Amino acid sequence: MRRRSLLTGAGLALAGAWLPGRLRAQEAVDVLLVLAVDVSRSVDEDEARLQREGYRTAMTDPKVVEAIQGGMLGAIGVTYVEWAGAEYQRQLLPWRRIASQRDAEGWASALAEAPHASLSWTSISSGIAFSVQMLAQAPFEGMRRVIDISGDGVNNSGPPVEGARDAAVAQGIVINGLPIINDRPTFGRRPALPLDQYYAEAVIGGPGAFIVAAEGFDSFGTAVRRKLIREIAGLPGPVREYA
Repeated sequence: MRRRSLLTGAGLALAGAWLPGRLRAQEAVDVLLVLAVDVSRSVDEDEARLQREGYRTAMTDPKVVEAIQGGMLGAIGVTYVEWAGAEYQRQLLPWRRIASQRDAEGWASALAEAPHASLSWTSISSGIAFSVQMLAQAPFEGMRRVIDISGDGVNNSGPPVEGARDAAVAQGIVINGLPIINDRPTFGRRPALPLDQYYAEAVIGGPGAFIVAAEGFDSFGTAVRRKLIREIAGLPGPVREYA
């Protein structure tokens, strides 16, 4: 699908009503997307590698690039955030505008070269709050704002996750989830709810919010690809999907 270089009719009217002031088209994107990734110690070195590789291969997948180019503006803004306990969140890759296969491959190369960290505890709430800050600092204007949370455990550090979720949703932000389901207990304890149910009930929020659950790290790349296509294109679908 080719990028739409001209907006006509209703599309032009919508863009004209939405674009503030003299904002140029190249400064605007269809979606501002924060990829917020769990790097707590429950994610070992091999799993961290699979997780990174999953994002790299998904972003460069031709179907994902097609979804990007099929939007009204044919571009998205992406930043990659890592989070662990309440004391640790960082923006690993700065905001980058992706509008082509070449852009996607450049982003994937930057992710491959970025250093890896692993820290204790899991604060989904702090990851969400930090992602909201990243959206506020984005150098682009997005027609939609989405936080994409991936992780393999429940919130066990910092404030309750529901409060952070509700605060983000109140600002018009959509939070989607990618729970990674495995048999490993968190600090020796089993969660009260299955992780996919926990993400669906406590983590995601906003119009059309959904999860794509990965049945372990080996299927993570497939889950990321499905999730990116759906959230970039704004496609409807079930609240829960499985890869």
